[in-house]
Amino acid sequence: MTELLMLSAADVEKVFDVSLAIESQREAFGALGRGDARLAPRALLPGPDGDIAFSYASRLPGTGPIGKFGSVNPGNAARGLPSVHALVTVLDPDDGRPVAIIEGEAVTTLRTSAASAVAADHLAVPDASSLAVIGHGVQGRAHVRALAQVRPLTRVRLAGRDKAACARAAASLGAELDLPVEAVSSAREAVSGAGLVATCTTSFTPVLEASWLAPGCTVLSVGSFAPDRREVGPDLLDRAAAVVVDDVATARAQAGPLVDVPDLDLVPLGDVVTGAAAPRRSPDDVIFYNSVGLGVQDAAAAARIVALAAEAGVGRRVAL
Repeated sequence: MTELLMLSAADVEKVFDVSLAIESQREAFGALGRGDARLAPRALLPGPDGDIAFSYASRLPGTGPIGKFGSVNPGNAARGLPSVHALVTVLDPDDGRPVAIIEGEAVTTLRTSAASAVAADHLAVPDASSLAVIGHGVQGRAHVRALAQVRPLTRVRLAGRDKAACARAAASLGAELDLPVEAVSSAREAVSGAGLVATCTTSFTPVLEASWLAPGCTVLSVGSFAPDRREVGPDLLDRAAAVVVDDVATARAQAGPLVDVPDLDLVPLGDVVTGAAAPRRSPDDVIFYNSVGLGVQDAAAAARIVALAAEAGVGRRVAL
């Protein structure tokens, strides 16, 4: 009989915080950069109304393989639900038995924003203190929390379509982080003068223009995760001194802004983390990081979560 550990979103939040998530993502991209990670091609299945189902399989040294299955549903905002729902399954590294099933939205939220923080820590100028976030949903709010861990933020501006919700998110984050967080009327106003810009939408069309960006700005996009999602346009690719991606092969096939420019030089974040690449050459360089999301990110996060949950006695065990 197999005993399976079931972990809810609340269980994940009890044992896995932003700082631990950032550590896990450094490990994930370090393993990628060293060639130690095993990464299967990501599968995407389009659905109606812009919905996309996705699945990953991956493993890191010393951990069991993980599988992740989920869906991105842009219409969930109107339903009062997160855009992403998923489950992460963890297998035993030796015999392949199921070890745990983890609620995946909590994992996705933390590991995605934490990976952006790792990218920002390596790509942004050291004194970047002004952050603009386009999109005030789950990922937008998570990015403020994560990026505050790696840069000395003194100003945060949020922009989004729902002005009232954006104002509520800004007020909540400001109180939580003890930072000046302001809801502004437009993306252009948000990014003006910002050293860091995070785009956290599911937009089919660009939500910012390269001409709005200050010299030295680092742009982090997590919403261009499929061929039809394009948070940024060709103007940013033209202006960027370097384009960094989580995985080159995956980005070329599935990152909306990049699929039509096969000759563009792309720098893998793993090489940046291991020191094999240094994309920023000047404080005035504009750097663009496009993340589509990788299974190794979930593998690194899940390994930490399962170990910590077992140690703390968190979760529910069921027999299969």
